[in-house]
Amino acid sequence: MKQLIGIYGASGFGKELLPLAREQYPEANFCFVDDGSEYKELNGYTVYNYEEYLRLEFQDKAVVLAIADSRIREILVAKCSESDIDILSVKASNIIVLDEVEIEKGAVLCHFTQLTSNIKIGKQFHANIYSYIAHDCVIGDYVTFAPRVSCNGNVHIHDHAYIGAGAVIKQGTPDKPLIIGKGAIVGMGAVVTKDVPAGAIVVGNPARPLNK
Repeated sequence: MKQLIGIYGASGFGKELLPLAREQYPEANFCFVDDGSEYKELNGYTVYNYEEYLRLEFQDKAVVLAIADSRIREILVAKCSESDIDILSVKASNIIVLDEVEIEKGAVLCHFTQLTSNIKIGKQFHANIYSYIAHDCVIGDYVTFAPRVSCNGNVHIHDHAYIGAGAVIKQGTPDKPLIIGKGAIVGMGAVVTKDVPAGAIVVGNPARPLNK
């Protein structure tokens, strides 16, 4: 029996990931999984809630997480693990990956993503279109890149950080990498020239803490 792959998240990003997954896993059947969707069908595919998905008569089931919020991704990883549902990585056909790049499970690498050399990336990383990571970077778990993120060399990004669309992160050095702390948010179009503390929100050029 064919594998059933659920795109978990019947949203805009889910609609973008479906064709990537379909190209990478051409023998599989597909559906959407969403616990709060108003849709029953999306782009020609049925939308199930998670319990309905579990009851479908496929022995081999897996999901792709199409969820931007990293904390929700982490919750869904735990839920799927309890049900023995595998979480797949999805990589567009035209990404570029050079030497000594390590990527853990559950990565989503959208079209035109480029990873150069000597990079370590944790689990459940999402890189949207036209993003790149340069040499000697270390990316934690559940990190999210919106479209066109430019992450230059010798940068360390800790778990659950979110990097907004068009943000540019200045290159660090081998002895002093630029650090973006756990759970930090880098705003759209920000230019990061120095370390960002854990949990901080920074915006602008050069990036500064957001005044709430």
